[in-house]
Amino acid sequence: MRDLLNTLVSKVAKTIAAISTNTTTNGAIIDLQGFVSARFDFLSGTLTDGTYACSLQHGDAANLSDAADVPAAQVLGTVSFAATDDDTVKSLAYIGSKRYVRVKIVSTGVTTGGTLGAVAVLGRQRHAGGKAV
Repeated sequence: MRDLLNTLVSKVAKTIAAISTNTTTNGAIIDLQGFVSARFDFLSGTLTDGTYACSLQHGDAANLSDAADVPAAQVLGTVSFAATDDDTVKSLAYIGSKRYVRVKIVSTGVTTGGTLGAVAVLGRQRHAGGKAV
């Protein structure tokens, strides 16, 4: 099938929530087994102050105990948010070879903060055979 409903899988990579301090926020671990490509869509709500640098970490361990920042050569795009980026979607594509990936958001200059979340969109399944699950 050529429709996107049957060829892409979306997973919550970071639950939409408020970030109200200067901190590092890690998202859920996304298992890429069975997929060739992955895109991470970051979604902002209302951002009152601060900046939010978004990136990816990857590794081979299911719990990402070996997590490392993904090198720039294995990521397409750059994402950061500022207080002027309310209700915006920005994306990164992962082109590395590790099985597990998660999003990382580093917030700085935050006093009241804002809401951010992320969705992983997985595509190009390695094995055909029906709807992606």
